[in-house]
Amino acid sequence: MSMKYSNVIIDHCSIKSSYVLDNCCTGAKMNSCGLLTAKKEPVPLKSIEVELEVRDHVATVVSTLLYENKEDKPLEAVFVFPLPGDAAVCHFSAKIGQTQIVAEVKEKQKAHEEYDDALSSGQQAFLLEESDQSPDIFSLSVGSLPPGESASIRLEYVTELAVQADDGLRFCLPAVLNPRYQPKGSEGGSVQVTSVPASLVPYSLSFSARVFYPRPISKVESNCSLDPLQYLNTEQTQATVKLAAGHKFDRDVELLIYYKDAHQPTAVVEAGQVSAKPGTLMADPVVMLSLYPEFPQAVMSSVVSCGEFVFLIDRSGSMDCCMDNRNQQETRIGSARDTLLLLLKSLPMGCYFNIYSFGSNYQHIFPKSVEYSEKTIEEALKKVEEMDADLGGTEILEPLKHIYSQPCVPSQPRQLFVFTDGEVGNTKEVINLVRDNSGSHRCFSFGIGEGASSALINGLAKEGGGHAQFITGTDRMQPKVMQSLRFALQPAVVDISVTWDLPKAVSVTVLSPPITAIFQGQRSLIYVQLTGQSPETAEGCVTVKYSLTGHPSQNQLRFSLKPAKDTGLTVHRLGARTLIRSLEMDIENEVEQDEGVKQKVVELSVQSGVSSSFTAFIAVNKDDSEAIQGPLLRRNVPAPRMMFASYCTMSCASSDIYYGDDSCEAEAYCLEECRDEGDEGDESNKSEKGIYSIDDEVEVAMPKQPRRDPLLQLVSLQKASGCWLLEPALAAALGKTSEEVENPKPSAVNKEVWATILALIWLHGFKSDVQDEWELLAMKAASWLCAQKAPCVTECVEAGNALLGCKVQKDSLGI
Repeated sequence: MSMKYSNVIIDHCSIKSSYVLDNCCTGAKMNSCGLLTAKKEPVPLKSIEVELEVRDHVATVVSTLLYENKEDKPLEAVFVFPLPGDAAVCHFSAKIGQTQIVAEVKEKQKAHEEYDDALSSGQQAFLLEESDQSPDIFSLSVGSLPPGESASIRLEYVTELAVQADDGLRFCLPAVLNPRYQPKGSEGGSVQVTSVPASLVPYSLSFSARVFYPRPISKVESNCSLDPLQYLNTEQTQATVKLAAGHKFDRDVELLIYYKDAHQPTAVVEAGQVSAKPGTLMADPVVMLSLYPEFPQAVMSSVVSCGEFVFLIDRSGSMDCCMDNRNQQETRIGSARDTLLLLLKSLPMGCYFNIYSFGSNYQHIFPKSVEYSEKTIEEALKKVEEMDADLGGTEILEPLKHIYSQPCVPSQPRQLFVFTDGEVGNTKEVINLVRDNSGSHRCFSFGIGEGASSALINGLAKEGGGHAQFITGTDRMQPKVMQSLRFALQPAVVDISVTWDLPKAVSVTVLSPPITAIFQGQRSLIYVQLTGQSPETAEGCVTVKYSLTGHPSQNQLRFSLKPAKDTGLTVHRLGARTLIRSLEMDIENEVEQDEGVKQKVVELSVQSGVSSSFTAFIAVNKDDSEAIQGPLLRRNVPAPRMMFASYCTMSCASSDIYYGDDSCEAEAYCLEECRDEGDEGDESNKSEKGIYSIDDEVEVAMPKQPRRDPLLQLVSLQKASGCWLLEPALAAALGKTSEEVENPKPSAVNKEVWATILALIWLHGFKSDVQDEWELLAMKAASWLCAQKAPCVTECVEAGNALLGCKVQKDSLGI
């Protein structure tokens, strides 16, 4: 299958310095010349080495970036790259020869002035700062790197690891930075991203991890090739693993770590810094509490039968990218369509729902949320089947405003599900809007594909009292989304309060924002600062109280106040980062910026050495060496990105999108390669700049659509009530003829009961490995069967097993 594009002009984009290959380099040629600018200028970044240390559920990451100037003039190298949105960047230093320069955290404007002054006077300077638009993008400037000289940059951050559906802990090293869509009229300047297709990245990446846990480490998995896991002791509580050589930069580096007896409530007490000013956060002990609330089984065995479910689907051009670059059978939008089918079939009767989709504009299937019925679900699924990645850019703010402008349905709690590849430039605006409306809904977010903004996806869920999921590489979207639906169907936890029982001489200052959402088995993190003296043998106690379906519940944790060993200042930095983010959000929500709160953020950032949106790391080499002479050449170091050809052409044609300095020409190069393969020697469509202006139709190869999954085929036939009809389509889905399915039916049983029992047997017998995807719709089917009070159910199950070749027990069907 192929798709044709016509009348798309590529070379009208504003290109300041574009990255292309020199004379269509082969792999060998690239290794010798590196990636060159359009003026044949080499990129100065040579390698990135990342060392990860995981203790329990906290990760410390040290990245070393090696720069080398092979030109004959001094350089300023600027590298814009992604980091986890919740990372606490706590160290930045540079080594030139034998000279080590450790950066200080300063107010951002002051840091910029210091950096500019240093370059003007011929000194070397280094600047690291967080983007004003999104906390998951950083800019690193290496100034005045003399000809022939190298500089080694060390960057360190700490972050918590997210708990996954299967109890694994997820660490993600963002290696892909896709361009961010900057909507019309959005606040602030665009996030300037210099990036190239992942296959053209000129520098190397090495990655190693060490894992420490009090109990055995079960396994470590990754979406990338790893060398075998090596245990460092016989108890298997320490292990190391490395990224296999030859990482292609075609995906983020993701680790899933599994512990035995994981997710126990814990409290880590960390002693303060002796040299810190008394009474400050860094001087006092800080406690990190990990709580895993357990709800009563009676509550968890039932799901709510009401709610207003609003689904917001990204249909921007980037959603046409493949879910997995190694298996290009399924696109992001295709996976989203399949997931919507499962979601809609799993919703309870009596609820309300609506579906929005967005790109440069937005659409909704119904003017307002409608009651769940056979008629409305059929209409919605027809529209879902027609959904494609054809709406242009990524304007997520306007559809959110429209959703929030709609009155909530009485007695139907609103649950918002947002699906996006998360490439937007107005992240803070979007998160603030969700926060402003957090009292009227819960927001569940899903980041699809490599390069999705962790700040956006995590921020939506955190401020919306929901849960965030990331779907990358070979991940299936369906099980993760269905886990979030289970959370949404859990009874809402209300009246949450946290109380402390500490020695009389000790007082507590909570650094974390109030807990607004609790889900069964999911971790809740709390950071607190302790002030006052207590004996090392003293204990503290924290109690979380809440109301669940009208019944008061509580979870309690007792812990020792004796400081832990070997934690350094990790807990302090995470606590400082949590408080900084909370204060920044308060400032964002004020019409007039509170200078007092901003000053508090700056002071806390400087004091703790943790970056913020108002500060930056600055290092200046003030040794007595000669001043560096001559004007600086600026070199933008490209970050890898994943981009699909159809998205490229559409993106470049839109003036609302800022893709950094190189995107259009680099993508034009890719299209040039496609054209060259199909039409060697034809120069007629090349512009004078060597960029294609596609006036004629260009055929871009599209992946063939696979045959529909048998599970989805069966699910699509289920009725809103939960039953199936005895029809030829069902027989085909079961792999039988209509006659084979109809003949064994007990005569006393009606056709719908027989069909529904057959569908349930098939699900349990052939799809038990993906039960988490169909469990909710099977529960609905079982409830429908029980309500029919049909005769001969046992006989039906026996006949169904015989027909399908299964051995499913009646009790396991829930009937």
